Amino acid sequence: MKKNKFKLIVTTVTGLLWVGLVHSQESVNVSGGNASGVGGSVAYSLGQVVFTTNVDTTGSVSQGVQQTYNINEVGVQETELNISLSVFPNPTDDKLILKINKYNNNKLSYQLYDMKGRLLMNDQIRTQRTQINTTSLPPALYFMNVVDRENREVQSFKIVKN
Repeated sequence: MKKNKFKLIVTTVTGLLWVGLVHSQESVNVSGGNASGVGGSVAYSLGQVVFTTNVDTTGSVSQGVQQTYNINEVGVQETELNISLSVFPNPTDDKLILKINKYNNNKLSYQLYDMKGRLLMNDQIRTQRTQINTTSLPPALYFMNVVDRENREVQSFKIVKN
């Protein structure tokens, strides 16, 4: 009888430990979000029950369960223009080629932005192959938008500068 009672206690404790282990990275929160600034970025959540707090003279940080995530939008871009755009080489070192197939003298322009959203270059596209000089740009990730004469986005590209 004592052996069965001991086995029951050991099985129960082991089962409870496994349940706790399986659910250890879960958290039910009411809200949350991300904030970023010059000094860095922070992900935050509201309503988390279990957390720890570190405090010093410059501020405090409460630590809890944080998981990284990426949001990728997938969709179809509808344009009235029957053209195909490509940018190469990507990644680039010194020059970038913007190529338009079926170019029929549309009034298009390109806009090159940095990660902070600052407009670095803006020029009209005049031919089927447009060469863009990137030698003055530091290595980073850039965004290029091709827009029509009403400034509507036709297509956008992520550009990596080595």
